[in-house]
Amino acid sequence: MSKKITISCELNGRTQKIECYGMDRLLDVIREEVKYTGAKEGCGEGECGACSVIMDGRVVNSCLIPAIQADGSKVTTIEGVAVGDIINEIQKSFLKYGGAQCGICTPGMIMATTDLLSRYPHPTEQQVRDGLSGNLCRCTGYTKIFESVIAACKEVR
Repeated sequence: MSKKITISCELNGRTQKIECYGMDRLLDVIREEVKYTGAKEGCGEGECGACSVIMDGRVVNSCLIPAIQADGSKVTTIEGVAVGDIINEIQKSFLKYGGAQCGICTPGMIMATTDLLSRYPHPTEQQVRDGLSGNLCRCTGYTKIFESVIAACKEVR
């Protein structure tokens, strides 16, 4: 029987020491141990992006990351994007332009958008499409999501 370990990471700007099994999925540790439930399990295979978080500056599927890999890392979840109860411009844009529908994909889409804008502050339409390509939505047909991202780009500037 394997033993639990303690990992330490910066989670949403705060140092966290988390007891878990090293091969637990980062998604499960975030949701079950830390109680940040914004990242969703959609597929468990890294295909849908609902579990997206930003780890060490890049968007990743937390359902594919062993918890031990997060030891010493900086991780941001959807809960870390807002400042307290004040949502950021990306979140506002998703609400205003209808990019948030049922809510399953929304946290992952916002994390992917956050990552995209950190790399391309003025993305082209193709860069938006590429930046969100790892995220699936079953509600919107993507048009409202793309509109939300383009609007967010203008607001973040």
